Amino acid sequence: MSAQGDCEFLVKRARELVPGDLWAAKAWLITARSLYPADFNIQYEMYTIERNAERTTSAGRLLYDMFVNFPDQPAVWREISVITSALRSDSQDKQTQFLRGLFETLPGRVQCEMLLKATEQCFNTLERAEMLLLLLRRFPETVVQHGVGLGETLLDAESIEDQESPVNCFRKLFVCDVLPLIINNPDVRLPASLLYKYLNKAAEFYINYVTRSTQTESQYQGSQDSSDIMSPSKRSSQKYVIDGLTEKSSQVTDPWEKLFKILSVVGMRCEWQMDKGRRSFGDILHRMKDLCRYISNFDSDAHIKYKNQVVYSTMLVFFKNAFQYVSNIQPSLFQGPNAPNQTPLVLLEDVTNIYGDTDIDRNKHIHKKRKLAEGREKTMQSSDDEDPSGKARSRHITVNKADLANSIEVLESFKLARESWELLYSLESLDKEFTRICLAWKTDSWLWLRIFLTDMIIYQGQYKKAISSLHHLAALQGSHSPQQITGQGSLENQRALIQLATCHFALGEYRQTCEKVLDLMCCISLPIQEGGRVQEEQPKVKSKFRKGSDLKLWPCTSRAIMPYCLHLLLACFKLRAFTDSRDDMALGHVVVLLQHEWPRGENLFLKAINKICQQGNFQYENFFNYVTNIDMLEEFAYLRTQEGGKIHLELLPNQAMLIKHHTVTRGITKGVKEDFRLAMERQVSRCGENLMVVLHRFCINEKILLLQTLA
Repeated sequence: MSAQGDCEFLVKRARELVPGDLWAAKAWLITARSLYPADFNIQYEMYTIERNAERTTSAGRLLYDMFVNFPDQPAVWREISVITSALRSDSQDKQTQFLRGLFETLPGRVQCEMLLKATEQCFNTLERAEMLLLLLRRFPETVVQHGVGLGETLLDAESIEDQESPVNCFRKLFVCDVLPLIINNPDVRLPASLLYKYLNKAAEFYINYVTRSTQTESQYQGSQDSSDIMSPSKRSSQKYVIDGLTEKSSQVTDPWEKLFKILSVVGMRCEWQMDKGRRSFGDILHRMKDLCRYISNFDSDAHIKYKNQVVYSTMLVFFKNAFQYVSNIQPSLFQGPNAPNQTPLVLLEDVTNIYGDTDIDRNKHIHKKRKLAEGREKTMQSSDDEDPSGKARSRHITVNKADLANSIEVLESFKLARESWELLYSLESLDKEFTRICLAWKTDSWLWLRIFLTDMIIYQGQYKKAISSLHHLAALQGSHSPQQITGQGSLENQRALIQLATCHFALGEYRQTCEKVLDLMCCISLPIQEGGRVQEEQPKVKSKFRKGSDLKLWPCTSRAIMPYCLHLLLACFKLRAFTDSRDDMALGHVVVLLQHEWPRGENLFLKAINKICQQGNFQYENFFNYVTNIDMLEEFAYLRTQEGGKIHLELLPNQAMLIKHHTVTRGITKGVKEDFRLAMERQVSRCGENLMVVLHRFCINEKILLLQTLA
């Protein structure tokens, strides 16, 4: 028998003995190995027995022998491939843990060599990168030789694969795994240009990762504790899987902290003017403002260095705080369908002072006709001459604490983001560099950023620019996703319409204001409540700012937005109703709208009554369709009496035709008086109707009439 045949016989005999007598099988193989030390199959069989028995140490020793003595055997590399897969795996099963333990028994030098050679066997870029990462993490001394090369390979692969989003497997491995190893290793020498390139790539990845919209998370899985969801910094704990990576590899904890850490390390390596210790965003921004004051005094190289410091530091403060603001006012944009029901907010002009005297206590001033009559004699101060633009006053934003618990922090974020934006455009060199970065990142397509920029422009009082921004926003919403999450589309539509309305109002474009408000009314769904009239409360705004603050973060819900819409309509028609020229239609609309929040608008109602008395007559045929307020009904009934001035009122539909009819049949006075009395009695019986439903119907049914009045 030949030597080859002997070896095969001995291996076969050992295999047959394994099930019944393991020790006898091992004895056969030990004997075979002493007779034929250069035979691979004998050693591999010995290894297989030890591995199957899960004897870590002896299996590791035999694997080491095979790796050294039979480095070209395919079976050895298959085994090494299984082990390295276990090292990269997130699994905690028994077999995977055994394979990891087996690898740990190998000498460090052999582990390093094995991983290097295993990397050479990989033809898949991602697998090769993960293998090299294993090497770099276990053997930091290899970072100098392989770190930058691996980073460039990943960035090249991203370009070749033509990835749509920066949040992809190649960029994630580069930014989160490779880059920290490179920049934190003092032995790796990198030119400043490469450091800026890497910082740019890291910033683009982290910002896109944190701000990824629920609409693009088709692979979003699981839910999260509500307290965590509230915190944008904790979104990383959501189970989000990046294509090509495992669930564990896809997770990024504390992304903003990691990004600012990279900024700090790059800054030190590029010899920026750095401060020791942690600094707040306000401190960083203040430092950048100081640096800008004398940046032009530096020579060319230093100017470039400090320009990059200002641009990257300020830019990251801007994006962090803009995101913080948007994630609090419109949380559903980021949190997905499993998020808690947190109220979205929208930034609007403050029109709550539309009644003029806002200090009426509604519980103490329930006026009847006599007191109303007395009130006509008083001189009434109107707020018609208010400047609706708010440009002359310093801009403050108020918000109800119940709508936004962390309002101080959110408004501070809005302020820091605004100031950062202004600083980035304060010098031509900063503007040029920031614009270049934004173009490369395609920030124009970031829906969340457009929401912030729109609010910032409204804050600045640039309403025409804000209207353009809102149209841009509408285009983005249309392109982002045809399958929007439930309610998100209507929320976006409501936000855009109400902000368009508030901008047109601030510009004095009252017909356009009315048009947007009435479009919005079609989207509003009312909570219909049983029994009695429901007085819709407007949100009470408590703020440390002085009275007269002119911007508010308003809840973007039907319940809160409808009162705001009614305020805007009243503001538009009030200006038309109280001019020197007569406009009964506008005055009638004002009377209908003043029912909302009664008796806050009582002084304005007195002014309307005063004008009707001066005219001697008044025509508004929609009166009995929409006026259900008992005080108003009593006052109009009083106007027809001798004491009230015997004012001629045409409040019934087609009253002129009725007068003609009654002249023929029963005589004018008796017939019209009787019709008016019956109409009043019917109207009093409607006083229990839900006022918001009545006013909503008024806006929907009389849309054409309302717009014609402002034409």
